[in-house]
Amino acid sequence: MSDRYERNHKHDEKCITICETDCDNAVDEAAAIAAAAADAAEESVETRARRQEDFSDPVCVDTTQIYDSCRDRDCVSNTRVYISKCDQDLVETATNVKLKRAEIIWVYTNIEPLSFNNGYFSVDMKFYVNVTLEIFSGLCNPTIIHGLSMFDKRVILFGSEGNSKVFKSNSNLGTSCELANCWQNTSLPTVVVEAVEPVALSARIVEPRHHCDCCDCCECDECATTSNCSGGSSRMFPRNICDCFDGELLVCDDIRHIEVSFGLFSIVRLERDSQLLLDAVDFCIPTQECPSATEENPCSLFNDIRFPIDEFFPPQKASDDSGSSPCHRCNGCGRNCRCN
Repeated sequence: MSDRYERNHKHDEKCITICETDCDNAVDEAAAIAAAAADAAEESVETRARRQEDFSDPVCVDTTQIYDSCRDRDCVSNTRVYISKCDQDLVETATNVKLKRAEIIWVYTNIEPLSFNNGYFSVDMKFYVNVTLEIFSGLCNPTIIHGLSMFDKRVILFGSEGNSKVFKSNSNLGTSCELANCWQNTSLPTVVVEAVEPVALSARIVEPRHHCDCCDCCECDECATTSNCSGGSSRMFPRNICDCFDGELLVCDDIRHIEVSFGLFSIVRLERDSQLLLDAVDFCIPTQECPSATEENPCSLFNDIRFPIDEFFPPQKASDDSGSSPCHRCNGCGRNCRCN
């Protein structure tokens, strides 16, 4: 009986200790909740007072206004891929090629006003795309190489008329040559190009136009490489684009080369700096606290993340009850509607 009594007594003491600890934690948590509620109430009172005093009148803001925009889908088919001289040796013996991925490196833009229509501008864009290729030679595993592909596009958008020149203190013109090219274009609207990564479609190997039966006569003496990206035919590649590749890009027509096809979705906008008078409500003060996991409980942040059901069960295609084709539903939606 004494041993059982002693065990029960120790068990009761342990339960009392755990209960007291839980009670203390509950009290601390309740105090923290009460303090947070008090802070929120005080902040709400200050916010109402600030909105009544500081934001009783409209405010003038300096922002960019979109004057015109368009969206488009382009299927770029059979465009040349420029690769390094080392990778060219793999292409010469390749039996097949596969386009694995396409990524946009940069988009260069040029804007010029239309002389026959005031307020409209022609926007020329050159997309530089880094393509990842799998080169198959015999029964060996494919070799992955990278190449450069280009795509040109032109659109006409309304950018309004403006003769005032804009100069900002944060504009950094490094050389006098840049200044000579930029000081006359300060009244033009700004071009903004948005694009998602291209959809890789296909790739193929193209034989040279002038085929030789012997090896000695097939040497391409007139081929040029983009050494340092300056001079000769290498001017087609800007210096910063060339720096994205390991080797010098080979420029030659009479060699075996690769052509790829990819799909491109893009949005083009013309913007101007504008000063607008707006009815302001308040400052953009964050109301949500930054969640973070503590060293004592590193799983607390993970447990708050919503379970990614869509990753395990992708959503089904939405059913269309109308039974009509997409082009029939486009009628009357405006000039920017396209049915492809």
